[in-house]
Amino acid sequence: MLLKLFYDQTLAQASYLIGCPATGEAIVVDANRDLQQYLDAAAAASLRVTRVTETHIHADYVSGSRELAKRAGAMLLLSAEGGDDWQYRFAREDGATLLRGGDTFMVGNVRVGVIHTPGHTPEHLTFLITDTAAASEPMGALTGDFIFVGDVGRPDLLERAAKVEGTMQGAARALFKSLRAFSALPDYLQIWPGHGAGSACGKSLGAVPQTTLGYERRFNWAFAIDDEHEFVRQVLAGQPEPPTYFAQMKRINRDGPALLGERGELSEMSADDARAALTRGDFVIDIRPAASFATGHLPGTVNIPLNKAFTTWAGWLVPYDRDLVLVAGQRESSEQARRKLALIGLDRVRGVSVAPGEGEPAADGKPATIAQVEIPELRDQIKRDAVTVLDVRTPAEYRAGHLPGAYNIPLGELPSRMAEVPRDKPLVVHCQGGGRAAIAASVLQARGVGDVRNLSGGIAEWERGGLPLER
Repeated sequence: MLLKLFYDQTLAQASYLIGCPATGEAIVVDANRDLQQYLDAAAAASLRVTRVTETHIHADYVSGSRELAKRAGAMLLLSAEGGDDWQYRFAREDGATLLRGGDTFMVGNVRVGVIHTPGHTPEHLTFLITDTAAASEPMGALTGDFIFVGDVGRPDLLERAAKVEGTMQGAARALFKSLRAFSALPDYLQIWPGHGAGSACGKSLGAVPQTTLGYERRFNWAFAIDDEHEFVRQVLAGQPEPPTYFAQMKRINRDGPALLGERGELSEMSADDARAALTRGDFVIDIRPAASFATGHLPGTVNIPLNKAFTTWAGWLVPYDRDLVLVAGQRESSEQARRKLALIGLDRVRGVSVAPGEGEPAADGKPATIAQVEIPELRDQIKRDAVTVLDVRTPAEYRAGHLPGAYNIPLGELPSRMAEVPRDKPLVVHCQGGGRAAIAASVLQARGVGDVRNLSGGIAEWERGGLPLER
């Protein structure tokens, strides 16, 4: 048996190819939309993808299962569990085979057993993998968002992200029962989870790629709680705020992800074309580093630097109902950005304007800039009540300590809470180290806030100077 892990760092997301070299068959589990990686890996191992499946209806990225099955000519297998509300609505149209707990199927000599493990979602499946050429018992389980390294899948997303009211308590109880039942399997069973550290699908995921059931039984907090009421309390406590785009992902993945097909290169746009795009209502994303954006950019654009956090902040801040234009330092980075946007269903990228010089305005006329404020200057301004300080960290970070008199609006909530932003004084924005604040400053400026400044180094720099915080 061949097992290959594919891990997308920006999504903290794992997908898997399992193949049987003896027959040349393979299955892909939990594919994202970067389809060529699976086809290339199968071909390199002299395998063909004959089956495609997924553990559940994902909330944090657009599933590639539907399109991969079509491209590979493979059988698509989808969960039939979970009740009427969370059935795959495209399953019949696509001729999918529906799976229920207790089912088994073969991929060459590899037996796949299906276990219904509700909790994270009602329809969630876990797949037990047995290499029948060498063994009669399973060696591992693809647990999706059921069991992670050191954590379990959060049961509150249907309520908090998809706005299905009154579901998280029942989901937490279902998760407790799923864990108790799964715990009866052998200690040696390997756990191959669907996410790692950095995913918002749990609150304390480990960074190693796999674990064993025995290890998790000993060290995963969720297995240590025998009381259902206490488990429900703990699993729902302290969950991070789900990104707003999670609701969109749930709908897309339930109803049927659009097929991307072969996409040509992005159209190249002039600086004035980008300005015209803004005028007609397109959303223009400047993906250059924050320092380049701060020293000169096209007024009205939003800066989301192309780094590890790009996909997350794009999901929070970029609208799904508008055409998109990119401003990039080089053309190659725009293609990378388009791929990352497609992973979360932001498919309406119409072109790219290349601005290779640092601080280049990207259009004729005077560029917009964002001033940087140093700690000594800000300290004096706060004493004189000459500025308003906006903290764009999470509420938990804010409660742990914040600058004197600072307001708190988390970056992801900023577009929907613009009416709360004070405008009677210059506005100094900060976060922990500066990354989120730079994005927030661009959002504020694009929404018409005139005098926006960014605190260099963020609150971390303030603390390094030994300056006091309010709590």
